[in-house]
Amino acid sequence: MLARVANNLFWMGRYIERSEHIARYLNVNYFSSLDAPNIKSQDRQFVLRSMLFMVGDPEKDESKLLKEEDIIYQIGLNPVYHFSILNNVKLARENANSARDLISTELYEAINKFYHFVLNYPKEIFVKNGLHDFTTHVAEMTAILRGKIRGTLLHDETYAIILMGVNIERATQITRMINAKYNDALMAQGIYEDKFSKSFEWTTLLKCAESYDMMRRFYKKTPTSISTLEFLILNPNCPRSVMNALNQVNEHIKILNPEKRYNKDSTAFLIGRIRAEYEYKYVEEIENDIKAFIENILDSLVEISNKVDEEFFNY
Repeated sequence: MLARVANNLFWMGRYIERSEHIARYLNVNYFSSLDAPNIKSQDRQFVLRSMLFMVGDPEKDESKLLKEEDIIYQIGLNPVYHFSILNNVKLARENANSARDLISTELYEAINKFYHFVLNYPKEIFVKNGLHDFTTHVAEMTAILRGKIRGTLLHDETYAIILMGVNIERATQITRMINAKYNDALMAQGIYEDKFSKSFEWTTLLKCAESYDMMRRFYKKTPTSISTLEFLILNPNCPRSVMNALNQVNEHIKILNPEKRYNKDSTAFLIGRIRAEYEYKYVEEIENDIKAFIENILDSLVEISNKVDEEFFNY
Protein backbone atom coordinates (compact mmCIF):
# COMPACT_ATOMS: atom_id res chain seq x y z
CA MET A 1 0.00 0.00 0.00
CA LEU A 2 1.02 3.63 -0.35
CA ALA A 3 2.95 5.08 2.59
CA ARG A 4 0.41 7.92 2.76
CA VAL A 5 -2.48 5.47 3.10
CA ALA A 6 -0.61 3.47 5.74
CA ASN A 7 -0.16 6.71 7.68
CA ASN A 8 -3.91 7.37 7.43
CA LEU A 9 -4.70 3.93 8.86
CA PHE A 10 -2.22 4.37 11.71
CA TRP A 11 -3.66 7.73 12.75
CA MET A 12 -7.24 6.56 12.31
CA GLY A 13 -6.53 3.98 15.01
CA ARG A 14 -4.84 6.56 17.23
CA TYR A 15 -7.66 9.12 17.02
CA ILE A 16 -10.32 6.49 17.76
CA GLU A 17 -8.45 5.38 20.89
CA ARG A 18 -7.71 8.95 21.98
CA SER A 19 -11.36 10.02 21.82
CA GLU A 20 -12.37 7.12 24.07
CA HIS A 21 -9.79 7.85 26.76
CA ILE A 22 -10.63 11.56 26.89
CA ALA A 23 -14.35 10.71 27.17
CA ARG A 24 -13.78 8.26 30.01
CA TYR A 25 -11.53 10.69 31.85
CA LEU A 26 -14.21 13.39 31.66
CA ASN A 27 -16.93 11.01 32.81
CA VAL A 28 -15.13 9.35 35.72
CA ASN A 29 -13.49 12.51 37.07
CA TYR A 30 -16.67 14.53 37.01
CA PHE A 31 -18.95 11.96 38.62
CA SER A 32 -16.40 10.46 41.04
CA SER A 33 -15.79 13.92 42.46
CA LEU A 34 -19.44 14.20 43.54
CA ASP A 35 -18.96 11.62 46.29
CA ALA A 36 -15.20 11.96 46.88
CA PRO A 37 -14.09 11.52 50.52
CA ASN A 38 -12.27 14.86 50.78
CA ILE A 39 -13.03 18.48 49.99
CA LYS A 40 -10.12 18.90 47.57
CA SER A 41 -11.23 16.04 45.29
CA GLN A 42 -14.78 17.41 45.35
CA ASP A 43 -13.67 20.91 44.37
CA ARG A 44 -14.94 21.81 40.90
CA GLN A 45 -11.88 23.91 40.02
CA PHE A 46 -9.61 21.00 40.98
CA VAL A 47 -11.59 18.62 38.71
CA LEU A 48 -11.67 21.00 35.74
CA ARG A 49 -7.92 21.67 35.98
CA SER A 50 -7.30 17.92 36.08
CA MET A 51 -9.29 17.52 32.84
CA LEU A 52 -7.26 20.20 31.09
CA PHE A 53 -4.00 18.74 32.42
CA MET A 54 -4.84 15.29 31.08
CA VAL A 55 -5.64 16.45 27.52
CA GLY A 56 -2.35 18.35 27.39
CA ASP A 57 -3.55 21.92 27.86
CA PRO A 58 -3.02 22.71 31.59
CA GLU A 59 -4.25 26.02 32.99
CA LYS A 60 -1.13 27.68 34.41
CA ASP A 61 -2.87 30.66 36.00
CA GLU A 62 -3.77 29.40 39.49
CA SER A 63 -5.90 32.46 40.20
CA LYS A 64 -8.12 32.05 37.13
CA LEU A 65 -11.67 30.88 37.87
CA LEU A 66 -12.67 28.21 35.37
CA LYS A 67 -16.29 27.98 34.24
CA GLU A 68 -17.59 24.42 34.25
CA GLU A 69 -19.77 24.66 31.14
CA ASP A 70 -16.97 26.31 29.13
CA ILE A 71 -14.37 23.64 29.99
CA ILE A 72 -16.73 20.72 29.37
CA TYR A 73 -17.79 22.17 26.01
CA GLN A 74 -14.18 22.94 25.09
CA ILE A 75 -12.94 19.39 25.69
CA GLY A 76 -16.07 17.72 24.37
CA LEU A 77 -17.59 19.51 21.39
CA ASN A 78 -15.54 22.60 20.55
CA PRO A 79 -14.79 22.29 16.79
CA VAL A 80 -11.81 24.69 16.96
CA TYR A 81 -10.17 23.23 20.09
CA HIS A 82 -7.36 20.90 18.99
CA PHE A 83 -7.81 18.48 21.92
CA SER A 84 -11.62 18.09 21.78
CA ILE A 85 -13.38 14.75 21.35
CA LEU A 86 -15.19 16.18 18.32
CA ASN A 87 -11.90 17.02 16.61
CA ASN A 88 -10.45 13.57 17.35
CA VAL A 89 -13.51 11.83 15.88
CA LYS A 90 -13.45 14.17 12.87
CA LEU A 91 -9.76 13.36 12.22
CA ALA A 92 -10.44 9.63 12.59
CA ARG A 93 -13.15 9.88 9.92
CA GLU A 94 -10.93 11.95 7.59
CA ASN A 95 -8.19 9.34 7.83
CA ALA A 96 -10.74 6.58 7.23
CA ASN A 97 -11.92 8.43 4.11
CA SER A 98 -8.36 8.47 2.76
CA ALA A 99 -8.01 4.71 3.28
CA ARG A 100 -11.55 3.79 2.23
CA ASP A 101 -10.47 1.04 -0.19
CA LEU A 102 -8.55 -0.86 2.49
CA ILE A 103 -11.14 -1.00 5.27
CA SER A 104 -14.47 -2.83 5.37
CA THR A 105 -17.82 -1.21 4.65
CA GLU A 106 -18.95 -2.21 8.15
CA LEU A 107 -16.04 -0.41 9.80
CA TYR A 108 -16.43 2.70 7.65
CA GLU A 109 -20.17 2.91 8.34
CA ALA A 110 -19.55 2.58 12.09
CA ILE A 111 -16.97 5.41 11.97
CA ASN A 112 -19.38 7.56 9.96
CA LYS A 113 -22.20 6.89 12.43
CA PHE A 114 -19.85 7.77 15.31
CA TYR A 115 -18.86 11.04 13.64
CA HIS A 116 -22.44 12.15 13.01
CA PHE A 117 -23.46 11.29 16.59
CA VAL A 118 -20.69 13.51 18.00
CA LEU A 119 -21.17 16.26 15.38
CA ASN A 120 -24.93 16.54 15.94
CA TYR A 121 -24.98 16.20 19.73
CA PRO A 122 -26.72 19.35 21.06
CA LYS A 123 -24.28 21.65 22.81
CA GLU A 124 -26.95 22.97 25.20
CA ILE A 125 -27.87 19.48 26.41
CA PHE A 126 -24.22 18.41 26.64
CA VAL A 127 -23.07 21.21 28.94
CA LYS A 128 -26.20 21.12 31.13
CA ASN A 129 -26.90 17.44 31.78
CA GLY A 130 -25.60 15.41 28.82
CA LEU A 131 -22.02 14.68 29.94
CA HIS A 132 -22.76 11.14 31.17
CA ASP A 133 -24.87 10.21 28.14
CA PHE A 134 -22.39 11.64 25.65
CA THR A 135 -19.19 10.19 27.15
CA THR A 136 -20.82 6.78 27.70
CA HIS A 137 -21.89 6.68 24.05
CA VAL A 138 -18.39 7.66 22.90
CA ALA A 139 -16.84 4.84 24.95
CA GLU A 140 -19.39 2.32 23.64
CA MET A 141 -18.97 3.41 20.02
CA THR A 142 -15.17 3.13 20.17
CA ALA A 143 -15.60 -0.39 21.58
CA ILE A 144 -17.82 -1.17 18.59
CA LEU A 145 -15.17 0.22 16.24
CA ARG A 146 -12.49 -2.02 17.76
CA GLY A 147 -14.87 -4.94 17.33
CA LYS A 148 -15.38 -4.04 13.66
CA ILE A 149 -11.59 -3.77 13.17
CA ARG A 150 -11.02 -7.24 14.67
CA GLY A 151 -14.12 -8.85 13.23
CA THR A 152 -14.36 -7.53 9.66
CA LEU A 153 -10.78 -6.86 8.46
CA LEU A 154 -8.28 -9.36 7.16
CA HIS A 155 -5.59 -9.81 9.80
CA ASP A 156 -2.88 -8.58 7.45
CA GLU A 157 -0.75 -5.45 7.11
CA THR A 158 -3.79 -3.13 7.18
CA TYR A 159 -4.98 -4.66 10.44
CA ALA A 160 -1.47 -4.55 11.94
CA ILE A 161 -1.01 -0.85 11.13
CA ILE A 162 -4.37 0.13 12.65
CA LEU A 163 -3.76 -1.93 15.81
CA MET A 164 -0.27 -0.49 16.17
CA GLY A 165 -1.83 2.98 16.20
CA VAL A 166 -4.49 1.88 18.69
CA ASN A 167 -2.00 0.35 21.12
CA ILE A 168 0.60 3.13 20.92
CA GLU A 169 -2.18 5.61 21.63
CA ARG A 170 -3.58 3.45 24.45
CA ALA A 171 -0.20 3.34 26.17
CA THR A 172 0.18 7.09 25.67
CA GLN A 173 -3.26 7.97 27.04
CA ILE A 174 -2.96 5.63 30.03
CA THR A 175 0.37 7.26 30.85
CA ARG A 176 -1.18 10.73 30.51
CA MET A 177 -3.95 9.64 32.89
CA ILE A 178 -1.34 8.37 35.35
CA ASN A 179 0.53 11.66 35.08
CA ALA A 180 -2.65 13.70 35.70
CA LYS A 181 -3.73 11.59 38.68
CA TYR A 182 -0.22 11.59 40.14
CA ASN A 183 -0.39 15.38 39.99
CA ASP A 184 -3.88 15.36 41.58
CA ALA A 185 -2.77 12.99 44.35
CA LEU A 186 0.12 15.30 45.21
CA MET A 187 -2.21 18.31 45.48
CA ALA A 188 -4.91 16.44 47.43
CA GLN A 189 -2.65 14.88 50.05
CA GLY A 190 -3.02 16.06 53.61
CA ILE A 191 -6.73 16.74 53.28
CA TYR A 192 -8.47 14.83 56.10
CA GLU A 193 -5.14 13.08 56.75
CA ASP A 194 -5.14 11.55 53.25
CA LYS A 195 -1.70 10.25 52.40
CA PHE A 196 -0.29 10.30 48.88
CA SER A 197 0.04 6.49 48.71
CA LYS A 198 -3.61 5.95 49.73
CA SER A 199 -5.16 8.88 47.91
CA PHE A 200 -8.68 8.61 46.49
CA GLU A 201 -7.16 9.70 43.16
CA TRP A 202 -5.68 6.21 42.60
CA THR A 203 -9.16 4.69 42.73
CA THR A 204 -10.34 7.34 40.26
CA LEU A 205 -7.40 6.54 37.98
CA LEU A 206 -8.28 2.84 37.88
CA LYS A 207 -11.89 3.67 37.05
CA CYS A 208 -10.71 6.01 34.27
CA ALA A 209 -8.82 3.03 32.81
CA GLU A 210 -11.75 0.62 33.35
CA SER A 211 -9.43 -1.47 35.54
CA TYR A 212 -10.76 -0.96 39.08
CA ASP A 213 -12.63 -4.27 39.43
CA MET A 214 -9.85 -6.38 37.97
CA MET A 215 -7.25 -4.61 40.10
CA ARG A 216 -9.26 -5.40 43.26
CA ARG A 217 -9.63 -8.99 42.09
CA PHE A 218 -5.87 -9.28 41.45
CA TYR A 219 -4.55 -7.63 44.64
CA LYS A 220 -7.58 -8.21 46.91
CA LYS A 221 -6.98 -4.90 48.68
CA THR A 222 -7.69 -1.17 48.42
CA PRO A 223 -5.64 0.55 45.69
CA THR A 224 -2.44 2.31 46.68
CA SER A 225 -0.05 4.34 44.55
CA ILE A 226 2.33 1.42 44.04
CA SER A 227 -0.23 -1.33 43.38
CA THR A 228 -2.06 0.97 40.93
CA LEU A 229 1.09 1.92 39.04
CA GLU A 230 2.27 -1.68 38.94
CA PHE A 231 -1.09 -2.83 37.56
CA LEU A 232 -1.45 -0.09 34.93
CA ILE A 233 2.19 -0.02 33.81
CA LEU A 234 3.85 -3.39 34.35
CA ASN A 235 1.11 -6.05 34.48
CA PRO A 236 1.10 -7.78 31.04
CA ASN A 237 -2.32 -9.35 31.67
CA CYS A 238 -4.12 -6.05 32.27
CA PRO A 239 -5.57 -5.09 28.86
CA ARG A 240 -5.14 -1.39 29.63
CA SER A 241 -1.57 -1.57 30.87
CA VAL A 242 1.42 0.00 29.14
CA MET A 243 3.15 -3.40 29.15
CA ASN A 244 0.21 -5.10 27.43
CA ALA A 245 0.08 -2.35 24.79
CA LEU A 246 3.82 -2.70 24.11
CA ASN A 247 3.38 -6.47 23.75
CA GLN A 248 0.62 -5.88 21.20
CA VAL A 249 2.73 -3.38 19.26
CA ASN A 250 5.61 -5.87 19.28
CA GLU A 251 3.37 -8.57 17.77
CA HIS A 252 1.99 -6.29 15.04
CA ILE A 253 5.38 -4.91 14.00
CA LYS A 254 6.40 -8.49 13.15
CA ILE A 255 3.68 -8.55 10.48
CA LEU A 256 5.00 -5.33 8.94
CA ASN A 257 8.66 -6.29 9.33
CA PRO A 258 8.98 -10.10 9.25
CA GLU A 259 12.78 -9.99 8.87
CA LYS A 260 14.59 -12.18 11.38
CA ARG A 261 17.99 -10.63 10.82
CA TYR A 262 19.50 -8.28 13.40
CA ASN A 263 18.99 -4.61 12.55
CA LYS A 264 19.44 -2.15 15.38
CA ASP A 265 18.09 0.71 13.24
CA SER A 266 14.67 -0.90 12.72
CA THR A 267 11.40 -0.06 14.46
CA ALA A 268 11.11 -3.69 15.56
CA PHE A 269 14.46 -3.46 17.38
CA LEU A 270 13.44 -0.23 19.16
CA ILE A 271 10.08 -1.65 20.25
CA GLY A 272 11.74 -4.84 21.48
CA ARG A 273 14.35 -2.89 23.47
CA ILE A 274 11.79 -0.62 25.14
CA ARG A 275 9.46 -3.54 25.82
CA ALA A 276 12.28 -5.53 27.43
CA GLU A 277 13.13 -2.55 29.65
CA TYR A 278 9.63 -2.48 31.17
CA GLU A 279 9.18 -6.26 31.17
CA TYR A 280 11.96 -6.61 33.75
CA LYS A 281 11.26 -3.43 35.73
CA TYR A 282 10.64 -3.57 39.48
CA VAL A 283 7.76 -1.48 40.78
CA GLU A 284 10.11 -0.20 43.51
CA GLU A 285 12.12 1.52 40.78
CA ILE A 286 8.98 3.43 39.82
CA GLU A 287 8.34 4.45 43.42
CA ASN A 288 11.74 6.12 43.75
CA ASP A 289 10.90 8.77 41.12
CA ILE A 290 7.40 8.43 39.71
CA LYS A 291 7.51 11.70 37.77
CA ALA A 292 10.74 10.81 35.94
CA PHE A 293 9.42 7.34 35.18
CA ILE A 294 6.21 8.73 33.63
CA GLU A 295 8.22 11.17 31.50
CA ASN A 296 10.48 8.32 30.40
CA ILE A 297 7.49 6.26 29.23
CA LEU A 298 6.05 9.19 27.27
CA ASP A 299 9.42 9.87 25.65
CA SER A 300 9.74 6.18 24.70
CA LEU A 301 6.28 6.15 23.10
CA VAL A 302 7.06 9.31 21.11
CA GLU A 303 10.31 7.68 19.99
CA ILE A 304 8.43 4.57 18.80
CA SER A 305 5.84 6.67 16.95
CA ASN A 306 8.55 8.73 15.24
CA LYS A 307 10.43 5.57 14.27
CA VAL A 308 7.27 4.01 12.78
CA ASP A 309 6.72 7.21 10.81
CA GLU A 310 10.32 7.26 9.58
CA GLU A 311 10.45 3.61 8.51
CA PHE A 312 6.98 3.03 7.10
CA PHE A 313 5.35 6.35 6.19
CA ASN A 314 8.13 8.62 4.86
CA TYR A 315 8.83 7.65 1.25
